[in-house]
Amino acid sequence: MSRPARDAWPELPPLEDWQDTLATVHMWSQVVGKIRLKLAPWLNHSWGSALYVTTRGLTTSPIPYRTRAFAIDFDFADHLMRFSTSDGDNRSFALEPMPVADFYRKTMDALRGLGIEVGVFTRPVEVVEAIRFEEDLTHASYDAEAVHRYWRALVQVSRVFTDFRARFIGKVSPVHFFWGAFDLAVTRFSGRTAPKHPGGVPNCADWVMEEAYSHEVSSAGFWAGTGLGEAAFYSYTYPSPEGFKEYPVEPAEAFFHEALGEFVLPYDAVLKADDPDQALMSFLQTTYEAAADLAAWDRGALEKPVEH
Repeated sequence: MSRPARDAWPELPPLEDWQDTLATVHMWSQVVGKIRLKLAPWLNHSWGSALYVTTRGLTTSPIPYRTRAFAIDFDFADHLMRFSTSDGDNRSFALEPMPVADFYRKTMDALRGLGIEVGVFTRPVEVVEAIRFEEDLTHASYDAEAVHRYWRALVQVSRVFTDFRARFIGKVSPVHFFWGAFDLAVTRFSGRTAPKHPGGVPNCADWVMEEAYSHEVSSAGFWAGTGLGEAAFYSYTYPSPEGFKEYPVEPAEAFFHEALGEFVLPYDAVLKADDPDQALMSFLQTTYEAAADLAAWDRGALEKPVEH
């Protein structure tokens, strides 16, 4: 791999240096995600509520509203929140240190200015500390440089995830960003139903997890670091077949995290690899093979032949 290609993968600051910012932007993303969840048609496994990586940040993509459509975009290049409608109107405000309560108010004001009225359930999901948006004065940090680097990492991860996704012709999710757990993910399905999920995710109704895992999956994603102490990739299968955690996976830096019940690959291991794209792809492929082989997926019917 050429040096410029390697340089496309940015170094991320230590988690402790931007953890407050991460927590704040996570809550901001929940405000935006819940707006899409409220207004967009329901798609299986909560796909209709996710965000997507763009050339500037994250977007809702167009959300229908009566006879119009609108989009909400995080611009992590110019550090702006952008609101645009299909009839050409727009609003924006600066991304800078501010409490979640202020972000929530500014977002709703921007939408009302565009003629869009929407109410959302303001308690955050999938977090232990669930302060309602309008009351949250705790999360108020914004390190623009750290967020910019994180978004640049998302661009690279999304690119490789999209390549990996294209190799599967069975049911497979988009490469999308879940604001609940603040992770970029892509999920493959065997086509078979799965046992009822036990639920138990903090501040998340059990039915959400039950529906998300209604069918067998092999899922991979990228976390900024929450719960691990560093940015990392993950891969798991549900239900987990016997022998999954002992399956040999690549690259050498990947390991099975007992507490999480998932394979993990630190972001730094990919960053330092001679070929970061290939290091990540080998993790995605071998952890998928662990799921598919041990659970006897019909790989011949589900996979696109790899061109050589």
